[in-house]
Amino acid sequence: MIGYVTLGVSDMERAKAFYTELLSDFGATVQFDGGRIAMIGKSMAEPMLSVCIPYNEEPPTPGNGSMVALPASSKAQVDELYHKAIKLGATCDGEPGQRIPDMFYGAYFRDPDGNKLAFFVFG
Repeated sequence: MIGYVTLGVSDMERAKAFYTELLSDFGATVQFDGGRIAMIGKSMAEPMLSVCIPYNEEPPTPGNGSMVALPASSKAQVDELYHKAIKLGATCDGEPGQRIPDMFYGAYFRDPDGNKLAFFVFG
C-alpha cells in the first residue's frame, strides 16, 4: 500500500551512501536519482525509501513523532541492522530489545540528519 516514504536530508551523497549500505542486506540500491531526490529500494514496483533536499530549500528537519519502521526477518537481523546503522554514523534512539512481550522486538536510531527510524520484527 505504501509506494515510498521520503526523508529530508542535507547532503545527498552522504544520505545515498548511508541508506544504500544500510539497506544492502535487503537488496536495495538507488532505483532513481534525480539530483535533489533519490529513491532507494529493490525495484520501482516495490515500496521504497526516498531521500531529498527539501523543495523549498530550507534546512531539513525531522518530524516530531514521525518515524520510518523497516521490517526485519528476525530478532538477530534487527540487532545486526541496528549495529550497522550505528557503525555508519547513526545515533541510538533505543537499543534493540523486546518492547511488547511476545509481540514486538525493535531497535531505534536516528540517521545523520536526525530522522528517526526503526528495525522491527513481530513475535
